[in-house]
Amino acid sequence: MMQVYRTRKDTDTTVTEITGTAGTDCWLRLTTPTEAELTQIAETHCIPLDFLKAALDEEERPRIDSEDNVVLIVLDVPMVTEYEEISTLTTLPLGIIIAENLIVTVCSRQTPILDDFLAGKVRHFTTAKKTRFLFQIFYRNASSYLQHLRQIERSISRIEVELHRSMKNEELFQMMEMEKSLIYFSTSLKSNEAVLERILRTKPLKMYDDDAEFLEDVIIENKQAMEMSQIYLHILNGMTQAFATIISNNLSVVMKFLASITIIIAIPTMIASFYGMNVADLPLKDAPLAFETIFMFSVMISVLLGLFMWRKKFF
Repeated sequence: MMQVYRTRKDTDTTVTEITGTAGTDCWLRLTTPTEAELTQIAETHCIPLDFLKAALDEEERPRIDSEDNVVLIVLDVPMVTEYEEISTLTTLPLGIIIAENLIVTVCSRQTPILDDFLAGKVRHFTTAKKTRFLFQIFYRNASSYLQHLRQIERSISRIEVELHRSMKNEELFQMMEMEKSLIYFSTSLKSNEAVLERILRTKPLKMYDDDAEFLEDVIIENKQAMEMSQIYLHILNGMTQAFATIISNNLSVVMKFLASITIIIAIPTMIASFYGMNVADLPLKDAPLAFETIFMFSVMISVLLGLFMWRKKFF
């Protein structure tokens, strides 16, 4: 799908969708574009076709490239993926192409970060200021990571409470999914930081003083998100190891209890087996009340053995 937007001249936050081809100071948004659309845009606006296809590869890593005064920036954005009715937080590449007269965004899925610009949630946004627009996307992206990380933090606290009550496989599976999401986040944020640092160092785009200061704020926001993802990942790893140890310890306690009960029950069984063989003269075999005497003797030995094990904290 191809959409073209331009900021209205009487405001710096409201964008209007226009029809036809993109002109000067326009934002061309491509969402799951077709091959024909990519070819048309590449020929019309003199943009390398490889730049347009870069972000459509889900394995593409964040990077920056330039060719013939066209700059490509690829960054990872957080996405919610549904697989077999399980929601997983992952990342997806978003391509931003800055040409001479317009800016192009390419993604294989609908991106909530870009929807915020259309909804007027980003202050001082205008399609005419392409460099500023790029940094605002980076800033909204870092803020989106922080928002998802706060949700992960609340989920970790909730699962911790549930695991204290009862240790079920469902909570452990949720912890595994969150750990995987945090690994994705941490890796993507590091790659995004490398792109931001390179932009600040090499200055491949025309930047004013305000843009440079805003870029520094974006880098700080991205570092904060990266540090939070690392912290939550360490917390989750510690929780996973701790509860795995607790589950293993509980299993050992149960096995020890069952082994103790088996030993205690084995005493009457062994005595009854001796008397059931009928191969030799055993004590009390022909005595009055032989069964009751042997039974009480077996129970007494089992009780004494049970008290001994209890005092030794075998169970």
